[in-house]
Amino acid sequence: MEGLDFISQGLAALGWNPNDAVVKTRAIAWLGFALAFVFGYVGNKTHFCTMGAVSDIVNMNHWDRMRAWLLAIAVAIIGTSTLVYFGNLDVSKTIYTGSNFYWLAALVGGLVFGVGMTLAGGCGQRTLVRLGGGNLKSIVVFIFMGYAALVTLSGIFGAFRINVLQAEPVTVYLDGMQTLPALLGLHTPGGTLAIGLAVGVALLLFVFLNKEFRANTDNILAGIVIGLIVVAGWYVTGRFGFGEDPDTLEMVYLGTNSHLAESMTFVAPLGYTMNLWAYWTDSATIVTFGVASVFGVIVGSLAYGVTHKTFRWESFNSPQDMFRHIIGAIMMGFGGVTALGCTIGQGVTGISTLAVSSFLVLAAIIAGAAITMKVQYMLLMREG
Repeated sequence: MEGLDFISQGLAALGWNPNDAVVKTRAIAWLGFALAFVFGYVGNKTHFCTMGAVSDIVNMNHWDRMRAWLLAIAVAIIGTSTLVYFGNLDVSKTIYTGSNFYWLAALVGGLVFGVGMTLAGGCGQRTLVRLGGGNLKSIVVFIFMGYAALVTLSGIFGAFRINVLQAEPVTVYLDGMQTLPALLGLHTPGGTLAIGLAVGVALLLFVFLNKEFRANTDNILAGIVIGLIVVAGWYVTGRFGFGEDPDTLEMVYLGTNSHLAESMTFVAPLGYTMNLWAYWTDSATIVTFGVASVFGVIVGSLAYGVTHKTFRWESFNSPQDMFRHIIGAIMMGFGGVTALGCTIGQGVTGISTLAVSSFLVLAAIIAGAAITMKVQYMLLMREG
């Protein structure tokens, strides 16, 4: 990672030292906010919703919103593989690609998250978008999901996650990374790009061969923009964010909670937000790329709602409605951290690294949501 990237060149042109760790850390947070602002703005405009994508298929056999999600995945895979090819991202330095394959945690976490997002009326990113649009339900989901994420990261839920779901007997230990290129013996920049292009192009063909989808500009916009935002996030933290720690003088990834390269994800950052609020005066807690992205989505969605006059207050219909949202939020907090991501964190960002566990988590999330929707429909029919 030699030479200055274009972000560093921009900072230098403004008179700031791009090699200063404090400057770089703050810039990473602001860039995370800016990218998430666009995410929230476009997410509100296009009604991008991963839970809605599953619901459309389960209830109406309608694939348009799922194709938008798959388009985001395709763009993210191709873009991320290109970053790897040109040396702008080392995918081995992410949370998704490690040699320990926690298949049970991926499966359970994904299923629990899928159930939770259905009960709560939307996944993590959709909660933030709806919050920016005036949905008061999302405040409750935000708080409970964030707290559940925090105690799954380092609290009482975390003990179960580590001692049971990530225990040695249920962990597969690999010789190298758990990515498709590594498992196929093609772990080179060229091999990664080739497999990334193959998977990405296959998805693009599936998406754009549908005439109805091609006519929906909102879905196309959502898929392309969200995919590119994930790629940009990887560049910001994985290329620009790679720098010298002023305390240890070691080369590390600055401005992220994991101290690795990160991109868009919306469950663990809620937990880190809760921790930041609780220990605000502690100099060790800072606004990171992930924490800033949480508020970027909210503000971006708010900006769209206000400028296009779609902002409106919404609240719970009944105590039962509130209870379902609370349970769903807790399940999303636990499931998202256990699975190392949500519908965006694993379903787009994780898959962009071609990590096998990300594909498993995505399948589990979809299965959990689909099963819950079927059960809800059956109960509704009985009541009727």
